[in-house]
Amino acid sequence: MSEVRRCMRALLILEDGSVYRGRGFGAQGMALGEVVFNTGMVGYTEALTDPSYKGQILCFTYPLIGNYGVPPYTIVDEYGLPLHFESKGIKVEGVIVHEVCWHPSHWASTKSFHEWLSEEGIPGIYGIDTRRLVMSLREQGVMMGLLKVYDARQEEPDLDELFSILEKAPRYGDTNYVRSVSVKAPKVYRSKKGKGSLALLDCGVKLSIIRSLLVRGFDVIRLPYDSSASDILKWEPKGVVISNGPGDPRLCMQTISTIRELVDYDVPILGICLGNQLVSLALGGEVYKLPYGHRGQNKPCIDITTSRCYVTSQNHGYAVDESSLRSTPLKVWFINADDKTVEGVFHERRRILAVQFHPEASPGPNDTSWVFDLFVRRISSR
Repeated sequence: MSEVRRCMRALLILEDGSVYRGRGFGAQGMALGEVVFNTGMVGYTEALTDPSYKGQILCFTYPLIGNYGVPPYTIVDEYGLPLHFESKGIKVEGVIVHEVCWHPSHWASTKSFHEWLSEEGIPGIYGIDTRRLVMSLREQGVMMGLLKVYDARQEEPDLDELFSILEKAPRYGDTNYVRSVSVKAPKVYRSKKGKGSLALLDCGVKLSIIRSLLVRGFDVIRLPYDSSASDILKWEPKGVVISNGPGDPRLCMQTISTIRELVDYDVPILGICLGNQLVSLALGGEVYKLPYGHRGQNKPCIDITTSRCYVTSQNHGYAVDESSLRSTPLKVWFINADDKTVEGVFHERRRILAVQFHPEASPGPNDTSWVFDLFVRRISSR
């Protein structure tokens, strides 16, 4: 163990006054964000690069992280998309684990978890009781937190000063993180089957969503989240996909207005995760913040049209209010088997589908990849 690593310490403080002291890894420095947890056993490279985690400090409930290392971004699929990452670069603000693996073993690994976080400037803490932390978040709800990684030979952080910084920090729900993770200009991805194009409103899209559309034969036109309906329709897409993304969907007013206009044009629409909330808001529904969200790879959802239950991959902190849909043209499609929250909606008369979970998985089960196939059939139904 190097001298620097031996001397790295870390502090995690929460807005309820909790203090967690542990060892540091990754980059030295400070991170502010909403502290959330993910129950997945694998898929840390996909999770940390999921843009939906922007503005958050992520705690892994699985006790050992990093055992299969980190592959290079240069391992790509036939479309040039990285195979093991959901965007270029880590999107979380900080990382919390019980134990970190320093010497990974995997044929594709080129660096350790610690080296990856260090290279990308992301601080991490390990050696704390993550069970206690998760119990606190489940009982009180997610909270804003501050993570500080430092060299104990050079400094000893002032707790009062750190709590003052945390108190003055912007709240997670008040910040439009979608703006920072969306593309700034249109980007085109070409398929190899020539079935036409789909427009994708990028609110923080995972690359596996783009891949799922490309393998079904469609070119993908990736557009900024605040694109107007005319910006989208000039590409003459066969349908529009509203992507996942971070933060409170109610802050994306331009996107909501655009979706409402696309509905009037009778454009086929598929919403995923944040996209499900945005579609619901555009058509008169309401959303609310969950106490601690759904983040993991084993979330059971029931298709109420068939009574079948699917295991799904999820990452969201807001949900659609079921009672608010009664005066809208949207009907509940999926519900969560655990807490009965809305997990999907569909339009009574138009070709509009939306799911709260991730049908592309990555990481997670592929049980609901058929949602993309259903959308493709809806596109060609007229």
